[in-house]
Amino acid sequence: MKTIKDSVHDHIEVEGVARELLDTPAVQRLRRIKQLGPAHLVYPSANHTRFEHSLGVYYLACEALDHLGIQGKQAERVRAAAILHDIGHCPHSHAIEEVVHRHTGKYHDDVHELLADGEVGDVLREHGHAPATIADLIAGEGRLGQLVAGELDVDRMDYLVRDAHHTGVPYGTIDHMRLVRELTLIDGELVLSAGNVPTAESLLLARALMNPTVYNHHVTRIARGLLQQATERLLEASDVSPERLRRMDDADFLVALRDTPETAEFARRLSDRNLYKRAVWAEMADVPDAVIDADYDSLREYEADVASEAGVDPGEVIIEVLDRPSMTESESRVIVNGEIRRLDDQSALVAALQHVQREQWRLGVYAPGEATDVVGHAAESVLGLETDGALVNEIGTPGTPTTLDEFQSGASN
Repeated sequence: MKTIKDSVHDHIEVEGVARELLDTPAVQRLRRIKQLGPAHLVYPSANHTRFEHSLGVYYLACEALDHLGIQGKQAERVRAAAILHDIGHCPHSHAIEEVVHRHTGKYHDDVHELLADGEVGDVLREHGHAPATIADLIAGEGRLGQLVAGELDVDRMDYLVRDAHHTGVPYGTIDHMRLVRELTLIDGELVLSAGNVPTAESLLLARALMNPTVYNHHVTRIARGLLQQATERLLEASDVSPERLRRMDDADFLVALRDTPETAEFARRLSDRNLYKRAVWAEMADVPDAVIDADYDSLREYEADVASEAGVDPGEVIIEVLDRPSMTESESRVIVNGEIRRLDDQSALVAALQHVQREQWRLGVYAPGEATDVVGHAAESVLGLETDGALVNEIGTPGTPTTLDEFQSGASN
């Protein structure tokens, strides 16, 4: 057994197969991947890693398994899945995951081949576990996969509390231990026991507040856009393959950007925090559906058209369109009057938060500071934005829509 001091859960005892997995290179790599990608450019203390988070998920999984009375090999498999659930992450966590998926067809939770080979696979087999079974649990499959990846999973419980702790933003603070204690399995379905509608709602509220404040803060989004564009160029201009990129850590990735002439400027901007600025920050109601639903190739064509009309280099325009708002937590199951019900059928708060998510949604067009005016006007024309003042230079500019998330503590425009 190994006891590790954690900033969120205090002392975490790691034993059995999880203890041996902890020292494998695949898990140790997570020490070098920031949990929140470029969010440290907004919140300087957000330097916690996927390794810390994996320990937290392991701890909460152990608590949940004890509460549910699950022991033996079943429990050990879930504990292994918890400690391994993030080994498929690429550098900067989710920031460049879509780029990697376009080139490899894999998201971070598709880890079958990562578990099958190498030291991780050896450790699992030595303890009598089939790597494919653990990979299925990480993907949320099976009765107990819900604990690792589901609407009420321990992954979500840990990252909300951990991200709030390390950013100093209080909105993600939830009663995670109550959530764990109130979990129950009924007919193979993970649900919250009776009287816990407010407990389930707390997950929704925390996520709804953390999204604009941390995960989609406009500076984080701009840095994410630069990382994505830099990644595409790196794959085109260097000998870095998508498979090699997927196994890099944050430092490896930055070195590769610096060493490639076509991406060195991106590395400089990210290192010096000399980011692009917002040229457009438009509400959902002002953006045509064709733009909201545009695929990757269409967005790149839009960027080229905006750059052409603005008379700037194509690399100086980034258009970022978030997915349409969704709320998977609203599908959580709770027991009400002896019946299992979906939270969105029981809670009036769900509809209100879904409306808030639509109001918070923004299309972002980013460019170097000196080009924001000309790029903003070009983007308004090319994208067909139906706005009176979607163009922005600084927060508070007359005609600029201002929202709560633009005034949160952290970096300015």
